[in-house]
Amino acid sequence: MKYSIDKKEQYVVFTPMEEKLDSILAPALKSELLTVHAEGYSNLVLDMSQVKYVDSSGLSALLVGDREFGKNGGIFLISGIQDHVMKLLKISMLDKKLNLVNNLEEAGEAIFIHEIENGEEEGED
Repeated sequence: MKYSIDKKEQYVVFTPMEEKLDSILAPALKSELLTVHAEGYSNLVLDMSQVKYVDSSGLSALLVGDREFGKNGGIFLISGIQDHVMKLLKISMLDKKLNLVNNLEEAGEAIFIHEIENGEEEGED
């Protein structure tokens, strides 16, 4: 699986450089997401701007990312979703479950807000 990864201070931007996220590539995506999480990053943006097709295995990989990064108060955002992929997310009602943003700028803002809100919650203990 071809991808690019951009590690920032508060989060990682993971960009699959593939047009299809199917049963052949989904296991590799799951593995890479788990690796990034194991490296200690709690926030990840999955930039789907290159992905034009997703099947059920690809959706499963998205749910794994959402579950893993949400475990310890982190956030998993999906950015740059193509029309066909968005239709599938809506049909499967995952558009309600997953954190979707239009672009990387919105993703950065959402992570910033998420970090502030989590910081305040931790301070209240």
